Amino acid sequence: MTSQADIGTRLIQCAEISSSSDRYYRPFVSSFSFSGRSTYRRPYRRLFHIRFPNPVPVMVPTEQTTFDIDRSLPGHLKIPKDSISTKAATISVIVIFLTSLTALFLVYQTFPNVTEEEKQHIKLPWNMEDAKQLGIVLNRYKSDHYYQVMAGVFITYIFLQTFAIPGSLFLSILSGFLFPFTMALALVCTCSMIGATLCFMLSQLLGRKLVLAYFPERAAKWAVQVNKHRDNLFNYIVFLRITPFLPNWFINLSSPVIGVPLAPFAFGTFVGVAPPSFIAIQTGQTLNDMTVNDSAFNPRSIMWLALFAVVSLLPIFLKNRFKQKED
Repeated sequence: MTSQADIGTRLIQCAEISSSSDRYYRPFVSSFSFSGRSTYRRPYRRLFHIRFPNPVPVMVPTEQTTFDIDRSLPGHLKIPKDSISTKAATISVIVIFLTSLTALFLVYQTFPNVTEEEKQHIKLPWNMEDAKQLGIVLNRYKSDHYYQVMAGVFITYIFLQTFAIPGSLFLSILSGFLFPFTMALALVCTCSMIGATLCFMLSQLLGRKLVLAYFPERAAKWAVQVNKHRDNLFNYIVFLRITPFLPNWFINLSSPVIGVPLAPFAFGTFVGVAPPSFIAIQTGQTLNDMTVNDSAFNPRSIMWLALFAVVSLLPIFLKNRFKQKED
């Protein structure tokens, strides 16, 4: 049993994405020991090395953590009571994934009976041919089972987004084939926002350990960019969703780790996925003519995406210009 004197409060700042150096840093892990009223810190392991060409100080919020002193091991600190190990976080994500997969399977059990030939096409589309064959099967049953087909696409899309599984692009194309353009666009944007938000919340609960364990360098670099655009996060998220500079799964997982608020993240996702979804849905309307080697994006569509990306940054540019004039 520990007394009040055995409790110490420390302000801990993430070493992976912050440093006091203005040129470069080599963060390290330290052990703490106590002797009387003195506290000693001994660094014993260096982490990765990052050099920034134009260093920008990053203000990372600190968190207050209470440690218990283990008297059976004099001079050493226990792990914080509210911490979770990387192994425990990984196991928790796997359990949640399997539970969601079971729920998805139960939804598919409500689908109408299909022939053996059609059943082989009821699977996640990984290429244009898979999406085409799945679209042909679902289109046959859409008139009599419209809401079951829509619910299947809706839940599958959210499942892929929540667990950062590839394949949502082909579901966007499939939506353009099955539903009217306006409805398909609203469906895809809504599914993207809900799935990304669930992934954000899952990462906020369990993903910090995983992101900092497996992607520390990439998270550190993005933390610098987020800090530079802290006053314009909505437009910045829109820009990232339109452009391919960062994969969507990494944005979803790392955003809560580096302090991106949920509101600009969610609404920025809804708006930002609209331009690429617009192109994918247009492609879906001609899905019958597509082959396995065809792509949803061509030079013309890429030019449109670049234009949308520039437009998303215009509010930031105008805001900075007005601010300079006022100063």
